[in-house]
Amino acid sequence: MRTKDTMLMENILAEIDRYYFVYGRAPSTRELAEKVSMSHNTVARYLRDMNIRGMLEYSEGRIVTQKMTKSRLDSVSVPLLGSISCGVPLTAEENVESYLRLPTEIIGQGEFFFLRANGDSMIEAGIDDGDLVLIRKTTEANDGDIVVALVDNENTLKGIHFDNEHHRLILHPENSEMQDIIVKECVIQGVAVKIIKDI
Repeated sequence: MRTKDTMLMENILAEIDRYYFVYGRAPSTRELAEKVSMSHNTVARYLRDMNIRGMLEYSEGRIVTQKMTKSRLDSVSVPLLGSISCGVPLTAEENVESYLRLPTEIIGQGEFFFLRANGDSMIEAGIDDGDLVLIRKTTEANDGDIVVALVDNENTLKGIHFDNEHHRLILHPENSEMQDIIVKECVIQGVAVKIIKDI
């Protein structure tokens, strides 16, 4: 095999990592060939040689770089499941709209999902209509937590308070113009931990 241009190899590697951080996946060999203005066969030859040199892993068209591996270890892919009511309860659609990759350093360990806030009942907690709310999956909550509560087969995002004296739960909207929702029971599906909003 003839000697390959090491600077070109570094450029190919940088292009793969750039593509991954934009699209969340490695480019196909054809996509990479387009990006570096080379033929598909030439790029494939370079990738095979870079694999032998340990610059990346290349097998059956699949490309993995060290930066991609480190990124996967240090981050988690979180599904966006749709909208949740911040007004009256609204049935949540369990269809994944997309995935967002977040660093574990920011969100910690656990299982998470995003919901898009819908309505204005949580505005005094800083959750506005259209905000993305990061939810940690759990069936338990502390008094005062903001939770995803399933009530009569409908989901809502509210503050939860335990009224043990009257054996009931208070789902409290963080909007002084709205009334509490009083229930005997509900299913807690998660606790809100972070908000992502436009500025």
